Amino acid sequence: MQLVERWVALAGPRTRRIGADLDARYGEEHRRYHTREHLTAVLDLVDELSAYADAPDTVRLAAWFHDAVYDPQRADNEERSARLAERMLADTDLPADTVSEVARLVRLTETHAPAQDDRNGQVLSDADLAILGSDPERYAAYAAAVREEYAFVPEEIYRAGRAEVLNGLLALPALFHTPPARERYEDRARHNLDTELTLLKATPPQDTPPQR
Repeated sequence: MQLVERWVALAGPRTRRIGADLDARYGEEHRRYHTREHLTAVLDLVDELSAYADAPDTVRLAAWFHDAVYDPQRADNEERSARLAERMLADTDLPADTVSEVARLVRLTETHAPAQDDRNGQVLSDADLAILGSDPERYAAYAAAVREEYAFVPEEIYRAGRAEVLNGLLALPALFHTPPARERYEDRARHNLDTELTLLKATPPQDTPPQR
């Protein structure tokens, strides 16, 4: 199913323009990881974990908006994405409390630290972080794509910033919260994060001096 049709199936034909707008956002040229492919993967896993959510369709709406605004040169993408959701969904027939919950869930993806009783937040967080528990080859491709998105950042600064992000994730009591995601991804995700940290700390290869 094409992404726009998937949106229409979720939110109704009157909201097609919103789906088309979101689809275009995830197709922006500067994106390398936060793309339509990532959105599709998150939506697919939300579907798989939907039994663990209190309001699965609300989580699906939040998944659509969670990276709707993505500018690597800014630090407020989650907040801007949440505000976009509030503005766009205000023009639909969705109840105000549903719109508020969508925005709350989008903001939650800044920390990926849902409360123990936040079933909606747990499902969205697990779906968004599932890439961390992928096989080593796919994880390496993900890490490389993120680096491409931050190509404007000098290597030394990028390594320090990326290490801070990875250490923050490793410091979470649990990366995954729903039973299936925890069983499938937790151990492998921590291994992948540790491996990337080790590589980041490695001394970059120096240029070989010319031979005479």
